[in-house]
Amino acid sequence: MQNSQTPNAPGAWIVEMEEAADVRVWGLTPPQRQRRLLERAGCGSIRTLSPGESMPAQPGCETVMIARADAILDERLIEGIFSATDAVLVAPLRQGWGGPVVAHVSAEHAGEVLEMMRRAASGQADCVDRPMETHHHFRLVAPADVASSYNAKLRKYDPPFIYPARAEAARAVEDRLFAASYKGVTDLITKWLWPKPAAAVVRVLADAGVKPNTVTGLSWLLTIAAGLLFWQGWFGLGLLCGWGMTFLDTVDGKLARVTMTSSKIGHILDHGLDNVHPPIWYLLWGLGLHAAGYATSQSLYVTTLIVVVGYLVGRALEAAFILTFKIETHCWRPIDSLFRTITARRNPNLILLSVATLGGRPDLGLVMVAIWTVVSIGFHLERVVQAFVERAKGTEIFRWDEAPIPAAGLHSDSHLEAVR
Repeated sequence: MQNSQTPNAPGAWIVEMEEAADVRVWGLTPPQRQRRLLERAGCGSIRTLSPGESMPAQPGCETVMIARADAILDERLIEGIFSATDAVLVAPLRQGWGGPVVAHVSAEHAGEVLEMMRRAASGQADCVDRPMETHHHFRLVAPADVASSYNAKLRKYDPPFIYPARAEAARAVEDRLFAASYKGVTDLITKWLWPKPAAAVVRVLADAGVKPNTVTGLSWLLTIAAGLLFWQGWFGLGLLCGWGMTFLDTVDGKLARVTMTSSKIGHILDHGLDNVHPPIWYLLWGLGLHAAGYATSQSLYVTTLIVVVGYLVGRALEAAFILTFKIETHCWRPIDSLFRTITARRNPNLILLSVATLGGRPDLGLVMVAIWTVVSIGFHLERVVQAFVERAKGTEIFRWDEAPIPAAGLHSDSHLEAVR
């Protein structure tokens, strides 16, 4: 989310190199991407330096951010280095950069850093061959020194990255950025079914310049349409709208992350919709069953009540776990992450409703959701109790994947690193 600029916000420079990269990544040229990164970090005036242009004076700026225009940077790196003073970020030498790619330094030393960047771009990489102690005015650091490899928002380990902006690697870099935008712990549909089609749709939307909030708006329309269709007993058509909404719910978030166009209002609209609509859908499904005469009133009321209240209880248990232990229940142990893929949340429940509707018994679908809701509540309640017991014994409650895995085991980027 974009930070508000402070009165003493550093200025920023995007440095163009001699050979401009004729490439777009998720609809953005490298300079456009750098500008959005710097804006979101909270930089003040953001200007571009042409090849060979000297660094102008920095009136009113104590520090400046400098970023090469021929690099694809992880947003976390910009955020991390923005909060550091007199730090120079250096891409791993195994990627062939040989010098700083982005920096946050005092204004008086900006020219020196600019020269280092240009020397590295021209193949004169002696700036990083010298001992670190010889750089009196700033320090040379690696990506992992300014940005954590664990992404708490997305519940996964993912080391910060820097890639060269090269046309031959653009598609691979896009794939890497899309994978980085995905949550590590989520339901089975979002985790295993939606990624490939969502990536294809995001690519089309990004190239067309479609905003994430437009997609979110369409999600709202499909959500309302699905609810109204459920209410009228048109369960098949309602499910088509419902599944369309769940797909767009994946698309809008990924589009916002890869194009760096997320906003506060978008966050509210997206997450507000996610939290509110499921119990309303279940209630309207029950009303639709009643109108269609699928079940007796008493049994239908009980089933609907179990599903609606059960959803609220489940979310309350998750919230209680976070408030008490400061982590999500889904991230405590591997079994919790695995159960998150099938727990009684919207997408797994839609699977049950869809199977039952295809079999001509939408009423049994609601019954199956009710049963699975009770089972899921039982599982999460037991996990909350177990966590309290563990803490009473003096055991710290922390994420099971909190210990970093060796970098080589995280993912293979050799096909990207070879491109320079």
